[in-house]
Amino acid sequence: MRKLTALIFTLIFVLSFVLATYGQNDNSSFSDGNRSPFASSKEGDVVLFAGENWRVLEVRDGKALILSDKVLTSGIYHKSITNKTWEDSEIREFLNGQFYDDAFSENEKTWITDSAITNLDNPWYGTSGGVSTIDRVFLLSLEEVIKYFGDSGRLSKQDKSGFINDKFNSTRIANDKNSGKPSRWWLRTRGRGSNYAVTVAINGRVGVNGDIINVGAGVRPALWVKM
Repeated sequence: MRKLTALIFTLIFVLSFVLATYGQNDNSSFSDGNRSPFASSKEGDVVLFAGENWRVLEVRDGKALILSDKVLTSGIYHKSITNKTWEDSEIREFLNGQFYDDAFSENEKTWITDSAITNLDNPWYGTSGGVSTIDRVFLLSLEEVIKYFGDSGRLSKQDKSGFINDKFNSTRIANDKNSGKPSRWWLRTRGRGSNYAVTVAINGRVGVNGDIINVGAGVRPALWVKM
């Protein structure tokens, strides 16, 4: 009888240990799977997300603004040379459609927020930026590039060259993920006319005058994510 009792207690102990261990592992996996990749991020950090490195530009109200560290793809702003703002551009449709669907898993999408995007007029040429939009993925604006990559005060002083060329050029240079070489990249702000959009040149100068919208340039997606 004593042997049977001892065996029963042993089986109960082993079973309790197994269940406790399983429960801990299960809870740990659940917790890790629901923790934001940006939970402890600070401004200036580079974080791996969706297989790419993203630079944290701002942390605010439990969210982080991130920008791809490299140029992830290339494309045109809009295929027809016409009066197109960011709201109506094909590049916006691509980023919030095909790019969003292909680049992020269903779990990764849960961390991406819908964001209110303000589209200001071009400060040098007065070209209308159009209405504000709601986007998951977007391009940085001219003002945001100056804010996050260095402000030399040039934005308020129009240069006849059409460029902001200052000591922060090197901070704005971005390499193409495939070639490894510097690439020109689009901003969402319109350029000197309705058929132009602002770009950052391969040497980091900001072309406030812009490039015509149906030519190719690099794309660095930006998005707000939950922390």
